[in-house]
Amino acid sequence: MRGKFVVFEGCEGSGKSTQLKLLSEYLTNSGADFIMTREPGGSEISEEIRKIILNGKNTAMCDECEALLYAAARIQHLKEKVAPALEAGKLVVCDRYIYSSLAYQGHARGLGEDFIESINKAAVCNYPADITVFLDISPTEAFKRKHGADKDDRMEQLGLAFHERVYAGYKALMAKHTDICAVYCGGSKYETAENVKNLLKEKEIIK
Repeated sequence: MRGKFVVFEGCEGSGKSTQLKLLSEYLTNSGADFIMTREPGGSEISEEIRKIILNGKNTAMCDECEALLYAAARIQHLKEKVAPALEAGKLVVCDRYIYSSLAYQGHARGLGEDFIESINKAAVCNYPADITVFLDISPTEAFKRKHGADKDDRMEQLGLAFHERVYAGYKALMAKHTDICAVYCGGSKYETAENVKNLLKEKEIIK
């Protein structure tokens, strides 16, 4: 039986890394058969693509190139790591997936959902997420909490107006896709972790 596929989404500074770490600890203690991975990255080739995408020196990268690099990293990661784990019956927990591309490049970059869906079709058509956990916090709150943007991260350096468009993109996607479930993460990291666990239990993803 195919395993379950859980994706975490959120704006920069929403606390995904922290929540993934706390969930990993819970799953380990509960004896779950799972893997944790991320996009872009998660496999050797995809990690190399990640370095190109996020390199703060690559300011000349056009929007279409950025979107295509994300799609290339995604299909390599999916075929090399995610799909084999799912077919082996494992729980796969991934930091970002297709909704990131739709929110960042489709909405915030203005490339449109049709373009993003077309270049990602080969990657995601057979492996949709069972649930997408959206860590809901505005960019203003998030950057205040993390004390500003990372100067070495090209995406974080795009400015508050860009990230507000990303946030609006996620909200628009939530209105269309019922598999996206929002968890407000303005409280403590432990409160958020408890809400995430309760959501995944309610959806019968974890025990």
